[in-house]
Amino acid sequence: MTPVCSIDRSFLGQPWHWRGGADETGTPDSLTDRLLLTRGCPRDALDAHRTPTIRGFMPDPSIFRDMDVAAERLADAVQASEKIAVFGDYDVDGATSAALMLLLLRQLGIEGRAYIPDRLMEGYGPSGEALVRLASEGASLIVTVDCGAQAFEALEMARGVSVDVIVVDHHKCSTALPPALALVNPNRMDEGEGAAHGHLAAVGVAFLLGAALVRTLRARGFFTVRAEPKLIELLDIVALGTVADVAALKGLNRAFVAQGLKVMARRRNIGLAALIDAARLTRAPSCTDLGFALGPRINAGGRVGRADLGVRLLTTTDPDEARAIAAELDRLNEERRLIEAGVQEAAEAMAVENSRPGVAVVAGEGWHPGVIGIVAGRLKEKLGRPALVIAIDDAGLGKGSGRSIAGVDLGAAVLAAKEHGLLIAGGGHAMAAGVTVPPGGVEALAAFLDERLAGPVALSQAGRALLIDAVLAPGGVTGELVDALEVGGPYGMGWPSPRVAAGPVRVVNARVIGNGHVRAVLAGDDGKSFKGVAFRQAENALGQAILSAPAHRRLWVAGRARRDEWVGGGAAELHIDDAAWA
Repeated sequence: MTPVCSIDRSFLGQPWHWRGGADETGTPDSLTDRLLLTRGCPRDALDAHRTPTIRGFMPDPSIFRDMDVAAERLADAVQASEKIAVFGDYDVDGATSAALMLLLLRQLGIEGRAYIPDRLMEGYGPSGEALVRLASEGASLIVTVDCGAQAFEALEMARGVSVDVIVVDHHKCSTALPPALALVNPNRMDEGEGAAHGHLAAVGVAFLLGAALVRTLRARGFFTVRAEPKLIELLDIVALGTVADVAALKGLNRAFVAQGLKVMARRRNIGLAALIDAARLTRAPSCTDLGFALGPRINAGGRVGRADLGVRLLTTTDPDEARAIAAELDRLNEERRLIEAGVQEAAEAMAVENSRPGVAVVAGEGWHPGVIGIVAGRLKEKLGRPALVIAIDDAGLGKGSGRSIAGVDLGAAVLAAKEHGLLIAGGGHAMAAGVTVPPGGVEALAAFLDERLAGPVALSQAGRALLIDAVLAPGGVTGELVDALEVGGPYGMGWPSPRVAAGPVRVVNARVIGNGHVRAVLAGDDGKSFKGVAFRQAENALGQAILSAPAHRRLWVAGRARRDEWVGGGAAELHIDDAAWA
């Protein structure tokens, strides 16, 4: 394959290749089609993918195992005015999944009860004690969202007190399933047609259950005397949960996010509107904002504050309460940043000292369990291989969170480790997983995961290349370009944001700003210049090359074109991923 711009080894040691074999830029319209085609869109489906809609991508919910059983039982509970509890998780996907079910039930005349476990005191997933307590307090039906697929003991205890439990999840399942009334999960081992939607976040599965419930009630004549819920108005929280959980933005997920952003722009959910204001966004949120501005603030409640803050924010009807919760989440997010920085520094040093080819496994006493997932993500990005960060408590028990790279299934490896007796608990999906490690068990777990993942990681790294969508003269980095590229969105995991190469350029000036970012002004022979920023690269090969580039030497830079929000107007800047001498 001919390298883009003849670059076979960049500052970060990788070649530049055309994404999908493309070899020309074309006009903005043809560029849009190419963006879609090189991300897996079939040529005969271009029209549907240009403007992804729910109608165009949503399957019949009944294709999923247990979906009809779950919808019928929920419909019975609604019509009988039963007490329904929704048991969620403390992350964004769990909070949005729970909020969606609660908001839908409210529209159906049921004020459900939310239960979000405390991360430190209770840990992930439903406990038998919590389910039994909810039953003793009157709940006759419990819906677990974003958890439950591995809750064998807890669901057995729930069955013992005759409370029905519906599990709505997306995490990987074992061959054996826990004793739930219904388990709706596209990642069941015995799933049929629904397995094609295994990339859905839990909130997406919950939305499908909501659609099945409304359809069931409609067939029973429930809406002859009351208004039918408008499920479309809940797509704002579906979009938030989907992006924040780093679900692949393909198929139905792209429709969820594209349409959900439109709903969010109308600010109908007062909690989300308050969060947007607390995040100091002065425009309608973008897909990037969901992942980097709104999601982290909801997560902060579960990480370092009260686990139920996210659900309360998304379901409140009181504007004053919404503003107060949003402000608290904003404060907790800043606190989370400080805690995270300390753990990050220690984890990076440990990963260098104990290097393994297949996975970075680091553990530390006193690390806050609420930030280990974020640290694992940053470690994975820096090292280019899966990372597992484990917080050891006073009793020696380890609670860990892992993140993986494309093509390496961390969730499956964690399930295998559990089956080999190396974990007290564990589960997840391809890109993320959680574990509970017995005292003294970290080294054995690390060795097992390294042996299992070294091969897939080597294959992934061997094919590593920076993928380019278009090559531009320096004057091409404009706001108009950003607008043309956005037509192929929304972008995220599995549907990568377009990357352009611009040049040749000279570094007019460069300096370090913020937390290790490199800001530069780059000028081309065409007399045009633009700003670029390389995030967290000041101490790495890329940042050092830009900072020390001679004034006379030209280079190519590659990255994501973004609107320059400080300057405004039609100005754009490049978020630099890599660079190489021209």
